[in-house]
This record gives sequence, C-alpha cells and structure tokens, in this order.
Amino acid sequence: MSTKIYIDQGHNPVNPNAGAEGNGLREQDLVYVIGQRLASLLRSNPDYEVRLSRPTEDTLLGTSNATSLSARVNDANRWGADYFISLHTNAASSPSATGSEAYVYARDSRAYGFAESLLTSMTEATGLRNRGVKARPGLYVLRKTQMPATLIELGFITNPRDASLMENSPELFARGIYQGILAYTQ
Repeated sequence: MSTKIYIDQGHNPVNPNAGAEGNGLREQDLVYVIGQRLASLLRSNPDYEVRLSRPTEDTLLGTSNATSLSARVNDANRWGADYFISLHTNAASSPSATGSEAYVYARDSRAYGFAESLLTSMTEATGLRNRGVKARPGLYVLRKTQMPATLIELGFITNPRDASLMENSPELFARGIYQGILAYTQ
C-alpha cells in the first residue's frame, strides 16, 4: 500500500490569498514550481501517491483567505492523505533574515518528527540555515488536517541569496524534502 502525500503549494496565483513578494519574485510562483518538482519525484517512486493543491499554475482555490485554506485542508482530508506538506516562503523587514523553518500543530506529535526529517534533509541539500521546527497551533492548515501536517518556510523571499536559490535551484528544495520523506517513511 502506497503512502499518500498531499503537497499544498501555499497561496493562490492571484488574490484571494496571494503570497509574499520580494526581490522581484512572488511566493506563489516559487512554491508552485517546487511543489511540482517534489510531486514528480514522488510519482517516480511506486511507494507514494501524491496530490497537489495547485495542479496547474492558474488553479485558484476559494474566494477568500478562509475558503482558500479550507479548500486545501478539505481536499487533503477527503483524499485520505497520510501526510500534508504546505510549502511557503518566509518574509521579513530585514533582508538579512535567512534560513528555513517548519511549523507543526504541537511538538509532541507525529508531525514533529516528520517535519524535522524534511527540514533537516532540505537544509542539507540547500545549505540554508536550519531555523528549527516550531509549534504553531493557530495555523489553519495544521489545526484542521486529519493527518500529520507541516508548513515549511523554504527560505526568505526577502533575502537576495535565499530568493535566488529558490528561483534558480528549485530542485534542491524538492530533492531535499523528498529525501526527508524517504528517511521518515521507509
């Protein structure tokens, strides 16, 4: 029986629920590409089934921030995903903020070990600073999913180096997350 991985490419291509911007890039575009690359890696392995929240570049979910988040979570829950991964880019007022981090609903959960495995493998692949796994029970996609879920902040879109790496080397992020999935689930 294959493991079902739901990849949520955070944010819509346009409002409602469009993402952050920095260094001439848009969050929703970067996470769309990285999510597609990760899905391709998973589909090449018969041990996994994968579903994307945004299967096409122009997929628009919901009519507000709330309905966009609800559509993602409801799709994963109905599909019966074993794991939920929401991809995002971080942003800060200071362009020196750098690194990757992950969020889970609670530290004492299966999601914590899953997120830790993904984050460790991804930061090893990209060379970005590992900022750790943090509990964020207020995040809708972590609170409402019925499976272990993590929200990964791939890097800072407001940091020139992080942003360039996400734009020019999306396969590093995808392969790192994929290796983390393998390490955790096999």
